Amino acid sequence: MTDPEIDYRAVYNRLPAGIALLTPELCYADANEAYLLLAGRPLRDLVGKYIFDAFPDSPQRAHTVNGPTTLGASLRHVLDTRERDSLALQRYDVERPDRPGTYEERYWSTINTPILDSAGEVVLIAHRVEEVTAFMQTKGEGAPNNRLQAEVYMRARELQEINERMRAAHAREREVALTLQSALLPAPRPVGHRAAVRYQPAVSALNVCGDWYDLVDLPDDRTAVAVGDVVGHGLTAACVMGQLRSALSAASRVTDGPADALNVLGLYARSVEGAESTTVVKAFIDWSGRTITYSNAGHPPAALLHPDGTVEFLDQATDPPLGARPHHQSRPQASVGFTAGSTLVLYTDGLIERRREDIDVGLARLASTLSRNPRSDPDTLADTLLAELIPPTGATDDTALVVLRL
Repeated sequence: MTDPEIDYRAVYNRLPAGIALLTPELCYADANEAYLLLAGRPLRDLVGKYIFDAFPDSPQRAHTVNGPTTLGASLRHVLDTRERDSLALQRYDVERPDRPGTYEERYWSTINTPILDSAGEVVLIAHRVEEVTAFMQTKGEGAPNNRLQAEVYMRARELQEINERMRAAHAREREVALTLQSALLPAPRPVGHRAAVRYQPAVSALNVCGDWYDLVDLPDDRTAVAVGDVVGHGLTAACVMGQLRSALSAASRVTDGPADALNVLGLYARSVEGAESTTVVKAFIDWSGRTITYSNAGHPPAALLHPDGTVEFLDQATDPPLGARPHHQSRPQASVGFTAGSTLVLYTDGLIERRREDIDVGLARLASTLSRNPRSDPDTLADTLLAELIPPTGATDDTALVVLRL
């Protein structure tokens, strides 16, 4: 006996809760029968339409924290975080189909859930709504008659306001942290040789400012380059990042190679709160000898793009992140030769990692993009990497990138 085939379309249409499917651009893709009944519109009038064009709130409430303001923040939060968001009970007035310009006071319980593809990216949002207007029995501006209903309503409004304040606080912290990050990172200019650097913030306010890059001209026709990633986000990560970047930059000037520089950084990091588990890759480039000597502390491997389009990942001197061992140990280093016209690429995990995806998939994606662009200049290649490897909706982690023509 075989299991009966389930008609999921029929189940979707018969669900008692109203559910609409929204695209990442917040346009209607579909809606079930319960949602269309609540909306008072046929499906053909909704598909392809921006949700807030289809359902604007009452113009009389434009000066308040109205329905579109709250719902829009929730939907953007779902797109940014890939996490479900439940809204507190909210008022969202609806225009009467039979009387254009006349809005009815309506109250809703709303849950927005991301639908992800195999790469962990949001392809749809399940926008579930249940109307609770009948339970409110309002009189005046949102003041329920029933005492218990009023208490529930007030608590819901308080939770909504707390949620909005937290989002505003996160947005302010993001702005301050990004300003600090910009001040701490060196200016994006060539250092001795042709180089391009990029810093791409995460789309989420909570996932920025742990990444850094550094380029240092050294005596004897050498250049030191590094990229690192602090565990943590926001202002705290930006401050830790600034300390570690400065320490490594200084160590590069007084040590013989990348392993010694990371040894110094590792000892210093043990005294910096929040520096544990930081990852970093450091390389010394000898232009005269055409060699790259590198050491890696738990970071994604640097990529060496040869002029013929082949890509070599520098993964022969990999060690745990800073502070991962209970006691300090010296780090390894390795060397590799290069030919003129090669390109060295250092980056942080925001460029390659995706949720629920093996890192090898991201590395293969990077190698594929590099191999198609062996002759691109550093600035063009840096822009190409960000355009092709960062999802259209933005990365969930920030990205630092250095592209150096050898």
